[in-house]
Amino acid sequence: MADPHKRIRPFNTRDTYPEQKLNNDLCHAVVTHGGRTIWMRGACPQDLETSENLASHDPVEQTHKVMQNIRQLIEEAGGRMEHLVKLVVYLTDVRHREPVYRTMGEYIQGVHPVCTGLTVVALARPEWLVEIDATAVIPD
Repeated sequence: MADPHKRIRPFNTRDTYPEQKLNNDLCHAVVTHGGRTIWMRGACPQDLETSENLASHDPVEQTHKVMQNIRQLIEEAGGRMEHLVKLVVYLTDVRHREPVYRTMGEYIQGVHPVCTGLTVVALARPEWLVEIDATAVIPD
């Protein structure tokens, strides 16, 4: 399927961060036209139905849950992962960057959203290691 959005200067993190063994398809800018924007709160490693935290302190397992939540919300809004245009990744420990980004990369292969990563002192719950803010645009 043709990309509904214009991705400017797509790249893969294996080229821009060769020392970090990453494989994320990202880009520098995304241009959308019309459509419906999905503004999502920061996705956390918890169940969307019960708000129960994932019973794991592993950054990979937490990232899988976060990305599954993002995918579920996009699909509930009538979209698909390829409509994802922006991610902001919040980590509580910079040493988790590689495993978090490798895991996130499994969900955005071929999508090329823009992405910003931050290391923060803490998230809303002390057991959370990662939170990802996402925005998607479903084309008309």
